[in-house]
Amino acid sequence: MINKTIGYALILLFVFASLAQATFLLDRVVAVVNQDVITWSELYRSMETDATPAVKALPEEERKKILRENEALFLESLISFRLQVQEAANSRFRVTEEEVKETIDGIKKKYGMNDLQFQDSLKAEGYSMGEYKKRLADQIMQSKIVNQQVRSKVLVTDAEVDKFMKENKDFSGSSQTYRIRQIFFKKPKDEAEKSRVEEKAQAVYEMAGQGTDFAELARQHSEDATRNSGGDLGLIEKGVLAKEFSAALSSMKQGDISRPFWSDRGMHILKLEEMAAPKSAAEVREEAKTALQSKLFNERYKTWIKSLREKAFIDIRL
Repeated sequence: MINKTIGYALILLFVFASLAQATFLLDRVVAVVNQDVITWSELYRSMETDATPAVKALPEEERKKILRENEALFLESLISFRLQVQEAANSRFRVTEEEVKETIDGIKKKYGMNDLQFQDSLKAEGYSMGEYKKRLADQIMQSKIVNQQVRSKVLVTDAEVDKFMKENKDFSGSSQTYRIRQIFFKKPKDEAEKSRVEEKAQAVYEMAGQGTDFAELARQHSEDATRNSGGDLGLIEKGVLAKEFSAALSSMKQGDISRPFWSDRGMHILKLEEMAAPKSAAEVREEAKTALQSKLFNERYKTWIKSLREKAFIDIRL
């Protein structure tokens, strides 16, 4: 009997040891960052949480395939994040419970969630409240050190903004902007066929004038790739429009539909969906200043991250 008991004990010990080893293998260390380690489960949880909405919406197998293909890239990002949190701690930055609470309250307010809904969303992401608070605290720490080491040092002068605007045509001025839909008919190779195209375009134009949905007409009759989006050409500045388009739009108001007209590509019918007024010089300048600040911030941030990595001990085991 004693021998049997010992035998069962040894079997159980072997089983538990095997399970423990399997757990360790599944949750192996994928990187060492100074005194911290990053495990496989941490990496994949971060990937699942930070994936774009489009990736999250994919079927499970397809989503996992994309994550596997990008795990090295995600790991590099996670290493950089850990280095920043470590630097913040070394610089004696701290995060209070109140700061974390204020951040959580802001998230709940932004998404219109009560406490129960918020907790349910955490469960769906695989986080306990304690784990999520730790994640938020790290993000706040990172924000503090970035503000001190990078953002606070990005200053631009009026002369630098002037130079940036001259070098970037996007900020050289602002013109009228249109949001347009079109129905397009290809130019026939045979001139004798032009009248047939004109007749078809006129018939479609009359249907649009009688109230048939323009986007649906574009899907049915347009002969270029924009048919798939209901003829939507997006927002276009007046300065980049072909002269035939400019001429057609010059007398149109929002909601108007142009008569069919020829260009060197074929025949077009336009609908003016939206017309935005030109931005003021002050608005254009402010946009240029923001763009320049963003450019300088990104450059300084990359240099700073590089310096953190150069002085750190990093061992990647992926």
